[in-house]
Amino acid sequence: MTYDVIISGAGPCGLMLACELRLRGVNVLVVERLAEPDMTIKAGAINIPTAEAFYRRGLLPHLTAAQEESLSMFRSTLPKNAGKVRTPPKFAGHFAALWLDSENFDHDDPAFHGRGPAGEIGFVVQQQVEAILGAWANDLGVEIRRGVTLTGFDADDAGVTVHAGDQVFRGDWLVGCDGGRSTVRKLAGFDFPGTDPEITGHQAIVTMAGHEGLSRGWNTTPTGIYAFGPQPGRILTVEFDGPPVDRDAEITVEELENSIRAVSGVDVRITGIQSATRFTDNARQANTYRIGRVLVAGDAAHVHSPFGGQGLNLSVGDAMNLGWKLAATINGWAPETLLDTYTTERHPLGEWVLDWTRAQIALMRLDGHARALRKVIKEVIATKDATTYFAKKISGVWHHYDLPGDHPLIGRSASDLALADGTALADHLHDGRGLLLDLGDLPSHAVVPADRLNVVSTKCADEPDLPGLLVRPDGVVAWAGGDGLDGALRTWFGA
Repeated sequence: MTYDVIISGAGPCGLMLACELRLRGVNVLVVERLAEPDMTIKAGAINIPTAEAFYRRGLLPHLTAAQEESLSMFRSTLPKNAGKVRTPPKFAGHFAALWLDSENFDHDDPAFHGRGPAGEIGFVVQQQVEAILGAWANDLGVEIRRGVTLTGFDADDAGVTVHAGDQVFRGDWLVGCDGGRSTVRKLAGFDFPGTDPEITGHQAIVTMAGHEGLSRGWNTTPTGIYAFGPQPGRILTVEFDGPPVDRDAEITVEELENSIRAVSGVDVRITGIQSATRFTDNARQANTYRIGRVLVAGDAAHVHSPFGGQGLNLSVGDAMNLGWKLAATINGWAPETLLDTYTTERHPLGEWVLDWTRAQIALMRLDGHARALRKVIKEVIATKDATTYFAKKISGVWHHYDLPGDHPLIGRSASDLALADGTALADHLHDGRGLLLDLGDLPSHAVVPADRLNVVSTKCADEPDLPGLLVRPDGVVAWAGGDGLDGALRTWFGA
C-alpha cells in the first residue's frame, strides 16, 4: 500500500492536515490507534486564526451551528437575569485563573477589525472541531484507518515504510500528529527539550452533591486553583504537589473528590463521572519540525499546560501552514526552501505558547513571592489596556510571520475584505489555492502561475489605496503593493 503522505493521529491536527493535502490532490492515509473518536473533555474554545482557517475552507456554517449548540448549553446554566452571553473575543477568558472582565475590552482596537464572521466564533469545543473535520475528511475521500497503531517505521531518502503491527504501508512522507507522547517523534530522534512538570491538574464532567459551596468561574485558594462551570458539572483543579505518579491510571471518584476538597475546602461527593482527564505543565518543544522525510505537528511538536486554550489552536495552525507546502512539494512546483519555512514560521509561535503557559504557572504558585506578584498582575489586568492586550494574545489576532516586504499587512492574516463583486476575500480560498487579488493596479509584468492560485480582479471600498494582495493558501499576506510581486510569486508559488 503506497501513499504520498502517511499521517499518524486523527485528532484535529491530523485531520486538518489530511484535508488540506486532499484539497490539492495528494493521496493520504491517516492511521489512528483509537477505534473511535476520543470524547474525553479537552479544549473548550477556538481562537480567531482557527475560526478563519475553517471559514476560508467553506466550513463557517458548521462552526456557527456548533457555537450555537455550545452557547445554548452555557445559557442553560445561567440565572434567568444573567443577560446576553458574549462571544469571544468580547468574552475574554482568563490568564493564570485571573478573570478578564469583558466590560474592559476595547472594541475599537484595530487588531480585531477585518476578521469578518470568523471574529464572532469562539465557543466551539474540541469534540465539535473533530466532528466537523471528520465529516469534511470523509467528503474529500481521506482514507482513515482507526484501531491501527503505528509501531515503527524505516525512513530513507525516497520515503518511509510504516509498520502497524503486521500491516505495512509505504509513503513518500510521514507526519507525526500523534500527540504529546508521539511515537513518530521518539522513533525519528527529534530532540525535545523543555521544562519538567510541577503540577497535577484534573478536568472532569461529573455529577456531585454538596457543590453549593463551590464558586463559579476561576478561583484562587491558599492550596491551589479551581474552576467550576461554565457547563453543568465541569470542574478543573490545579495542585502544586508535583506531577501524577501514573498519568495513564484510571481516574477514580476518590481521586477527584480529594483533589476538589484539597483546593476548594468544600466537602463535595461525586456521584458519577462522565469524562475526566489529568494534565501537567510539562513544557517541551522539538528543536526542528522536520528530519528528512519525517515531520511532526501539533502536540507531537510541542507540549504545554492547557491554560489559555492554545494547544488545539496551535495544532490547527501547524496543519494549515504545513498542508499547502507539503502538497506543493509533492506536486512538484514548490520552491526549493518552501518546506523549510514550516519550521521557521511555526517554531516561534510554539515557543511563545510554551512561555505563555509557563508564565501562568509562575503566577499560580503558592509561595509568598508568587502570590505577591499575582496581586500586582490582578490590578493590572483590571485596566482596559491590559484586558485588551491579553484578549489579543489569547484570541491569536497578533499572530504573524516575518516575511520579506515592508507593508504592514505582509506576514499577517488577510482581512476578510468585502469585494465589489459581492464576495468576500475568504470565498476565494475554499479550494486550498492561493489568491492574487487585483484591485486595479497590479504590476503589468507580473508572471502569474495561474494553476497554483486564483486570480480575481475587482474593487474594494475597504482599501481604496491598495493595488492588490497576494495571499498564500493559509490566508497569510505575501505581497500588498509596491515592488516585489514577482519575487513573492517565485518565493511562495515557484517559477
